[in-house]
Amino acid sequence: MAVKIRLARHGKKGYPFYHIVVANSRSPRDGRFIEKLGTYNPNTNPATIDLKSDRALYWLSVGALPTDTCRLILSDKGVLLKKHLLEGVKKGALTEEVAETKFNAWIAEKEAKVQAGKIRLEQDASKEQKARIEAESKVREAKEAEIAKKQLAEIAAAANETESSETEVAENTDSQDTAES
Repeated sequence: MAVKIRLARHGKKGYPFYHIVVANSRSPRDGRFIEKLGTYNPNTNPATIDLKSDRALYWLSVGALPTDTCRLILSDKGVLLKKHLLEGVKKGALTEEVAETKFNAWIAEKEAKVQAGKIRLEQDASKEQKARIEAESKVREAKEAEIAKKQLAEIAAAANETESSETEVAENTDSQDTAES
């Protein structure tokens, strides 16, 4: 029986969510499987991967073949590196302590890269938000200036109307005074 480590698709249309499973290669993609090793959510940034590393390592050691995407996931989580180091221990090239220290150093470096990426994403988002707020404030100030100009024009027009009506009233009263005399 050929055993594969592959993804089983779940989630809704346009928003996939995957289970990482060990299955017979002849089973349907979302059908029967032997064991569920974890989950993979590509919709988050960075992608969320929950994996039982020890079980994945076991299945790799007994001959399960990962698909291309699962190989990348296993590599990202360090399972393939751990397998490689354990093979070196079996052959006598490394001791178990050296292999463990190399693996732990790799894990620490990987975590530092992930944290730096998350911080960079947060900084980019905050810069983008500040730029958006500045652009909105410039537009708001331009609109306020335009409204102020219109109000000044209306006030000036109203003042001109009152002056012209006052002069007409004054002329009318003068003409009435002259007519009475």
